[in-house]
Amino acid sequence: MDINMTEYSSFLRENRVKVNGYLNKVLWFFALTGPAIALGVYGGIFLDITYTTCICISVVMILMSMVHLVLYKKFPSKTFTCVFALTSLALLLAYMTYSHVSIYLTWFLVPLLSLLFCDKYLYYYAFALNFILMCAATWARAPYEAALRPEYESPIAYFADTISGFTIESAIMFSSGYIIGKLTLSYFKSLFDQHTQIIEQEKTMKEKMDILDSMAEIYDHVNLIDFVNNTETSLRDPEQKKHGIDLSAQTHTLMYQTIKNQVMPDQTEAFTDFTNIKTVRSRLSQKKLISADFIDVVTGWFRAQYITVDQTLDGIPNVVIFTARNVDEEKRREEHLIRISMTDEMTRLFNRRCYDEDLKEFRKGDLAENFVLFSIDVNGLKKVNDTKGHAAGDELIKGAADCIALSVANKGKAYRTGGDEFMAIIHTDDPEALRETIKEKASGWRGMHTDEITMSIGYATAKKNPGASVDELEHAADADMYAEKEKYYKEHGIDRRRH
Repeated sequence: MDINMTEYSSFLRENRVKVNGYLNKVLWFFALTGPAIALGVYGGIFLDITYTTCICISVVMILMSMVHLVLYKKFPSKTFTCVFALTSLALLLAYMTYSHVSIYLTWFLVPLLSLLFCDKYLYYYAFALNFILMCAATWARAPYEAALRPEYESPIAYFADTISGFTIESAIMFSSGYIIGKLTLSYFKSLFDQHTQIIEQEKTMKEKMDILDSMAEIYDHVNLIDFVNNTETSLRDPEQKKHGIDLSAQTHTLMYQTIKNQVMPDQTEAFTDFTNIKTVRSRLSQKKLISADFIDVVTGWFRAQYITVDQTLDGIPNVVIFTARNVDEEKRREEHLIRISMTDEMTRLFNRRCYDEDLKEFRKGDLAENFVLFSIDVNGLKKVNDTKGHAAGDELIKGAADCIALSVANKGKAYRTGGDEFMAIIHTDDPEALRETIKEKASGWRGMHTDEITMSIGYATAKKNPGASVDELEHAADADMYAEKEKYYKEHGIDRRRH
């Protein structure tokens, strides 16, 4: 048994205090022994007892009760307080025996009471003192009894006969008391251990409920689902009323009925599958939580979660929490970060990373017949940088990006993949018209540092290259662009090698 010994010792001290309190009442009660015996003397029942004996019994017991009361008030759990009470009772019995009051089973009262302290050493003391006083009282009374009873030749014969019976009874009573004490102590330890476990469980449960209450404040919907008792409880409901769940016929909770009408129509089926309570336990097995994001037609994105609260040793959830929380702002931030990570800072076109990610998607399937890949390069950027500075070069790159973006518009996506290099993925049946549009936009462009911008533009279509992969189209578009650039160099009399 897992027992906190410090707390258990405290429990035993408290028990001593209580038992000492009860024993003090017993001592005061025994002060009435004198008057009770006096009534017997008056009625002729006790012929060999004097009124003086009755008075002595009451006076002594009153004094002992007062002393024990003082000890109890100042030292309620001390060993000597316990010993004084047991000794007082044992002395009372010895004096009553010596005064010719017949005592038999009453001799074993003191060891029996000592068991209440749950202390084996106090039991040993009470039993030893009891046996010693029993022998002493019997020895002192032997001459009187031997004189009255002719079957005994001498006081020693009476003492030997009487004390042998007491010894056998004492041995039986000692063994019985020892077993009772041991069983009682074991029982108390078991109860204390159970009490400790219950307190720990209550503490744990309170902590869990505090967490659940906190969750109820954070989430828009919080539903406690107990698969042991087959109940569901809305923690946002002030009454927290429990509703039964029939897993043989029921597939969804009441909360599902509340939320499903707000889910976007194209996501209803996915939301229904996620919230199926018949499969929740298997999906949550060995997991802390499962979650999925859906769109509310009114408030935007929300996140639904099943969180394990309690589970079996095999990791199967017994109690889970279903929550729904608006994450629309979070989604917007995510989209913004994704957009930033996929966008070229200077030109606001999509960047190389986005281009590579999009190519991965196109590699997965067949290309549409109107799929076109453009490769675009700015002419004369190095000359502008060398003669007019990098500010002019940056202006040229931004101007080229604007011309490409305006021309592509909603026909596809444009990317800046290098310094003065651009790519575009378009779906069009007339790529040549788009090339001319870009050139027209470029011819009308004017900057603060330079007056003109020209671009070499190449493209490759899936229609003219049947069966070609997207990577092969990319190489074909680059080849077409370099052919355009070569043509530009010749038209402008530029020696490409010297340049």
